Amino acid sequence: MPNPSPQSMILSLCMIVKNEEATLPSCLKSVQGVVDEMIVLDTGSSDRTPEIAKSFGAKVHFFEWSNDFSAARNESLKYVQGDWILVLDADERLAPGIVPALRQTIGSEQPYLLISLVRQEIGAEQSPYSLVSRLFRNHPDISFVRPYHAMVDESVSLIQSMEPHWQVGYLPEVAILHEGYQAGAIAGRDKFTKARTAMEGFLKHHPSDPYVCSKLGALYVQMNEVPQGIELLKRGLTSKAADASVLYELHYHLGIAYSRLQQWAKAEQHYQLALQQSIMPKLKLGAYNNLGNLLKAKGDLVGAKGVYETTLKIDSTFAPGYYNLGMTFKALGDLSHAIAAYREALFLQPNYADAHQNLGVALWKLGQVQESLTAFRQAIALHQQNNNPLEAQRLRQGLKEMGFEL
Repeated sequence: MPNPSPQSMILSLCMIVKNEEATLPSCLKSVQGVVDEMIVLDTGSSDRTPEIAKSFGAKVHFFEWSNDFSAARNESLKYVQGDWILVLDADERLAPGIVPALRQTIGSEQPYLLISLVRQEIGAEQSPYSLVSRLFRNHPDISFVRPYHAMVDESVSLIQSMEPHWQVGYLPEVAILHEGYQAGAIAGRDKFTKARTAMEGFLKHHPSDPYVCSKLGALYVQMNEVPQGIELLKRGLTSKAADASVLYELHYHLGIAYSRLQQWAKAEQHYQLALQQSIMPKLKLGAYNNLGNLLKAKGDLVGAKGVYETTLKIDSTFAPGYYNLGMTFKALGDLSHAIAAYREALFLQPNYADAHQNLGVALWKLGQVQESLTAFRQAIALHQQNNNPLEAQRLRQGLKEMGFEL
């Protein structure tokens, strides 16, 4: 099948939105001059979202929300005119550095049907990267499935089985920046309940679907229903349909689940199995980080140090890796290297409250009192700002007992 020339390639942005006036402008600005068409499907906004979309030149369509992300996303695909489709959410931005590679890839002569993109979770400490299926050819048989965590992968696999010339590729550099990572929002019971209802409904008809077993099992663990989560995650492992990325997620979340139960040997086993999966090293940072924490907790400081150093070889911008390395150096009594590691973490993530706090502790132990108090002052302010007033008060009280009022 001949491909259109790069000059004739039309790239369409395709989005579903609802009440996104705060985040939509930065999203649409990030694709201006990159996409040739913007399709925005509004699912019931009561704010200025449609007007903002139109101000950026988007074609806005409307759809009644039915508690099914796939239904909405498939509706949005109906309006696309381009050769290729880029899917973004309103709290995401296209990384500017990826544009040349993106354009080159969709304009190449390789018969790509889908290009997976690396998404970075800004501010996430556990799993800062994921591989998402957000760039694909405008093929009539590509569609989203699942009411929650909607994906096109299954339809792509089906097309490949009938039209084997099609290929799936990926861009290794970060393509999407996700600014919506907020611990408070992620942990909201309301959001959990909505996700749970949607996924449980899907699971009734697909009881062994490994992807849903992974996502719903992880959700049960987050909601502190750990035995139920473990049962579902183990069920996912029995499926022969699980690919390497899903197997990673299943083992990774089993590691978290067994850590919650303080079954350290089982947790370590599953983290190691997660790390054995053939996926991009960046996608394994969560398992490496958690394994390092587990080793440090059981006193294997040398092993933990090695694991944290591995995370930084994979991604030199991984601030939690520097922070955890600093904590390990501190536990080893190497305060100079601990301070250097904390400062690296803070260079990358200036609002890292725990890094400020532990930098203060290390400086205090070395007798650098004024620098220590500056770090503590910053930690207190950030704890307050991050809705952690108890830690701010505990730190302030401890300093007061030593004769310092902050």
